[in-house]
Amino acid sequence: MAAKPKVTFEQIMSDLKNKSYSPIYFLMGEESYFIDEISDYIEDHVLTKEEKDFNQIVMFGRDVDAATVINTAKRFPMMSPYQVVIVKEAQNIKDIETLAYYVEKPLKSTVLVVDYKYKTLDKRKKLYKLVESNGVLFESSKIYEDKIPEWIGKYLKSHHYTVDPAGGRMLVDFLGDDLSKIVNAINKLILTLPANSNNITPEHIEKNIGISKDYNNFELQKAIAQKNVLKANRIIDHFSKNPSSNPIVLTFSILYAFFNKILLYHYMNDKSQYKVASTLKISPFFVKDYELAAKKYSARKAVENISLLREYDLKSKGKGSVSVPQGELLKELVFKVMH
Repeated sequence: MAAKPKVTFEQIMSDLKNKSYSPIYFLMGEESYFIDEISDYIEDHVLTKEEKDFNQIVMFGRDVDAATVINTAKRFPMMSPYQVVIVKEAQNIKDIETLAYYVEKPLKSTVLVVDYKYKTLDKRKKLYKLVESNGVLFESSKIYEDKIPEWIGKYLKSHHYTVDPAGGRMLVDFLGDDLSKIVNAINKLILTLPANSNNITPEHIEKNIGISKDYNNFELQKAIAQKNVLKANRIIDHFSKNPSSNPIVLTFSILYAFFNKILLYHYMNDKSQYKVASTLKISPFFVKDYELAAKKYSARKAVENISLLREYDLKSKGKGSVSVPQGELLKELVFKVMH
């Protein structure tokens, strides 16, 4: 059996919207957002409201075994061209490989959707090969945090909107790598955009999402890059007054990645904009910020700051007998980082 080329999320959604259905959708991988989007679309759109009463079944992996799924999938639809069988949390089915008996000869009148989150099938085994040959096998890979601003831009472009690069970075700093939260925030921002506007700005994000455009980790990183002591301390004071919205562990993580990138920049032979953006995994828009930071922080100082961040991360987690408020700890760290 010849393996099919790997399908993308966009290809699957395009086929579904064109009512081109596969008998099997095995959706696996670390990123649950894409799995949910495909599964929910099938649940909402393949059958009409009337057809769903007799022909749509949703089951959960913790409650069923592979034999139950097979027997259900083998049924024929009633007064409908299809029946839809959706197995959520299928990663909890212990004998999942047994599904191979059905996947070998699936019914064309059944659309079987298997949501296999946070895991992947063993490529060496029969089920993987059969799904790849007879259905749609989709691996939903995690998008690394440094790639999410780019993903946000593409997502908005597909919906005919844009976002300022700084705005995209703000969303990631505040919401992390949870795509579902990010999309919910984006949809809220779209709904609240002024008439005749299709661009999301930091000001709009601040007003409608509650993220400060002046007091966030992105702005703190920028202040440190510029060695702007006054601005950095103002941001730290804001963080100390709002600790739940600005966890110190996130700040340490962002600054640790920042100085690692500065160190990497120092040892690059080709410092053209494209090469720097590609190597550091940043938007070309931010390359100048790293060029400036590298002038202010030597490779040796970058190494020293990485060491300081490790030390203060441990202190924030209680290492040592002296308890210091997190705001004071961050202020002390940033002073050492910039001097």
